[in-house]
Amino acid sequence: MNAPDRAMLDPIETASRDEIAALQTQRLRWSLGHAYENVPHYRRAFDAHGVHPDDFRTLSDLAKFPFTGKSDLRDNYPFGMFAVPRQQIVRVHASSGTTGKPTVVGYTRDDIDTWAALVARSIRAAGGRPGDIVHVAYGYGLFTGGMGAHYGAERLGCTVVPMSGGQTEKQVQLIRDFKPDIIMVTPSYMQVIIEEFTRQGLDARESSLRIGIFGAEPWTEAMRHEIESRSSLKAMDIYGLSEVMGPGVACECAETQDGPVIWEDHFYPEIIDPVTGEVMPDGSEGELVFTTLTKQGLPIVRYRTRDLTRLLAPTARAFRRMGKIVGRSDDMLIVRGVNVFPTQIEEIVLQNEKLSGQYQIHLSRDGHLDKVEVHCEIQPGLGYVSEEERARLADWVTHRIKTLVGISTHVNVLPPDSIERTLVGKARRVIDHRPRNT
Repeated sequence: MNAPDRAMLDPIETASRDEIAALQTQRLRWSLGHAYENVPHYRRAFDAHGVHPDDFRTLSDLAKFPFTGKSDLRDNYPFGMFAVPRQQIVRVHASSGTTGKPTVVGYTRDDIDTWAALVARSIRAAGGRPGDIVHVAYGYGLFTGGMGAHYGAERLGCTVVPMSGGQTEKQVQLIRDFKPDIIMVTPSYMQVIIEEFTRQGLDARESSLRIGIFGAEPWTEAMRHEIESRSSLKAMDIYGLSEVMGPGVACECAETQDGPVIWEDHFYPEIIDPVTGEVMPDGSEGELVFTTLTKQGLPIVRYRTRDLTRLLAPTARAFRRMGKIVGRSDDMLIVRGVNVFPTQIEEIVLQNEKLSGQYQIHLSRDGHLDKVEVHCEIQPGLGYVSEEERARLADWVTHRIKTLVGISTHVNVLPPDSIERTLVGKARRVIDHRPRNT
């Protein structure tokens, strides 16, 4: 994949760090003032914290301001966090609300324009070009993935196939018939699409797809390798979250494929200690925090994403990069005193070529002790696998988890297609049967 013509890039993508910092300072000053003047929640929060937008003079001053959490959006449901009159909001998206009230986000016409431009920038960074066919298998609707990808691909000048999620047989049919260059989808659903190719007696490596732009859930380097080896496309990581904007907050560059580049001209990143809230230096692992620099409808100040990662030095662009997300602070499992992230189990399962990337972690409690059962599957297309071989594979996974993660587990290696597939949205990796508040 060739490096882009520098003339294709926005000038800020090749600017000096001093130029970027100056732009960020200017835009942060505006965004803090916009939030304080127009969002009652931020006025109360800033006042309670003893800070005012006038106290912001340099980028380091942002640490004086309070954090925003998902609970703040829920407490102000539905439209209380909007900074413009509701009549100026041209679109609303929302989270699923599976754990309570959904978080609602609103966009002005300028916000939609900015979002489309940044997703277009992301697709271009991943190797997409005007005229490419983009198959969008993210879900459409209140979830930001489908429409965010759609508008961005159109902005770049691509032909969009708005397939959405589900109907996996039809996904394969349209990929075969329309011959898209790019697919935008969750990595776990890309695994399902590849499985469907195999089920139909087809080889996904012979499809037209050359780029996959995957996001909306944490995924590992092991999953990247598995997808690339089974489909012959370049698996690129795109990052976003609806509270900050949606997909397109950051994206990997095809030249380096070394972590999503954060579009720092629109989003200011920090890494904090998830316990103390202290800002940590670049390169340190901690919780990712974002402040929006240009959003009108829903400015966000120091939003705690709960994603655990690192800020890395620029490479392909002038902006800093994100390391792979190692997990979420609110997804971390504490099992018999050991901190466990689902992605650690994923890495181990994908190390064995006889196992597919599908897995689930089932947690239960026997008296006062946590019990962990891991379900994984035989790779489709292997044919008959004996009970003895499945038992050997289970022993292998059990030993690797004990050695590398530090917990004892019971592992079940199941036939292909035994684990539920998520056809729209994020895969359900953890099923916790433990009683709450005990």
